[in-house]
Amino acid sequence: MVVPVKNEADNIRPLIEEILRALKGRERFEIVYVDDGSTDDTPAVLKALRAAVPELRAVRHAKNSGQSAAIRSGVDAARGTLVVTLDGDGQNDPAEIPALIDCFRAESARNPRLGMVAGQRLKRQDSLSRRLQSRIANRVRRALLNDGTQDTGCSLKVFSRETFMRLPYFDHMHRFLPALVKREGLDVAFVTVGHRPRRAGRSHYGLWGRLGDALADLIGVIWLMRRCRLPGDVAEL
Repeated sequence: MVVPVKNEADNIRPLIEEILRALKGRERFEIVYVDDGSTDDTPAVLKALRAAVPELRAVRHAKNSGQSAAIRSGVDAARGTLVVTLDGDGQNDPAEIPALIDCFRAESARNPRLGMVAGQRLKRQDSLSRRLQSRIANRVRRALLNDGTQDTGCSLKVFSRETFMRLPYFDHMHRFLPALVKREGLDVAFVTVGHRPRRAGRSHYGLWGRLGDALADLIGVIWLMRRCRLPGDVAEL
């Protein structure tokens, strides 16, 4: 479990309690929080909780580097072979994690090329402007990348650590994970998930940032998709 956070001190304890209720006794797991250069009490809260929650680990960025960097640091630190990501603001419901894990295992048994199970949010609990921006961005991205997802911004995803570490890294890559997984010749399955209002604090990661950055990212991913040449099955002679 990888949870990127920045200035989410008030959301950490309740979210960890929900994760424990969802997974304890069902899965062997660890919770890797990545503090992306917080300036509030996030580091102190994580240190205090580590003594009470043996499943909790925490790493901290020396400076704020963005959500993609935080996810990458968390996956790099993870010791398990299967990784679940979710936002640290509590808008993803941890109770849905077991269903995504079960889906990943069931689909993997049928399809060895499965690379990811991605959540797609139903009835997003965000402002109207944020929902409209996301809808437009998703339509443009889907038309140009043909990645099949209606909601690439949903952080609730399941994938193997090995798959993620094969992906090209760049800032904002987390918004293109289904396309990047497909670039590796792998398949992506989608599961509808719920979405909750933020309980405390405010969003620290912009939806797309500045328009120029968003367009540059999209152009870059289109280039990556077109320049990928896969060899098919690789066998030792």
